[in-house]
Amino acid sequence: MKSMNKIVLSLIVISVTTLPSNAYAQESPADWPEPVAEYYTGLILFDRFEYTRTNNEENIGVWDMVGWYGGDKYRLYFKSEGENKQDDGEPTDIERAELLASKLIAPYWELQGGLGTRGTLASDSNMENYAVISLYGLAPYQFEMDNSLMINEDGDINFAVEAEYEIRVTQTSYLQPRLAISGSLSESKQFERQSGFNSVRLGLRYRYEFSREIAPYIGMYWSRSLGNSADAAKLKGESITETGLVIGARFWF
Repeated sequence: MKSMNKIVLSLIVISVTTLPSNAYAQESPADWPEPVAEYYTGLILFDRFEYTRTNNEENIGVWDMVGWYGGDKYRLYFKSEGENKQDDGEPTDIERAELLASKLIAPYWELQGGLGTRGTLASDSNMENYAVISLYGLAPYQFEMDNSLMINEDGDINFAVEAEYEIRVTQTSYLQPRLAISGSLSESKQFERQSGFNSVRLGLRYRYEFSREIAPYIGMYWSRSLGNSADAAKLKGESITETGLVIGARFWF
């Protein structure tokens, strides 16, 4: 009798496990979307929006923002960076304003290309227009990178490397070291840019997130002119180093 019960139980198990999956699976509604349907979205991020006090007793307002719209593979970017020295009678300086098309070429990496301009916002300003190619993304160990190669209308070539890293201090606060290096492959007398490495800038900021969308911070930075740029600054009697304290906020929407 026991052997018979075992045989019956075995037959029931076999019959259940070999039923077609659609015999017990529930049908999904016909109007449900695909699991990974592509969609388009966008973001505007001010990574730096700050007020700086330098060792030369200068007060400077600084911004560094990026905005994008698109999908997972293709996006359109706008990047802007600049500063304004307070009470010096000089106009705002645009360090870059770029419109870029972007394509995802590897996990966490985008290849970008487009046009940009830089200069002072004055009626008699000679703006420098250029084409730019950028490698933008996340390097191993979570380093955020923005590497750009620029060619202006006169054929002058220069480059910029920016790297940031976030160190979590608590669940809502971070330390953010930052490195920026700029240089030129050719000399530009028109825009007073020397060949070789031009400058290096190191910064450290501590920010606290009141919410994911806004995080005030404090920090400091150190910068130095390099090579031929340092020699040119010395001839003009200008300092080749600068340090400063900053206070600002990082926010996005």
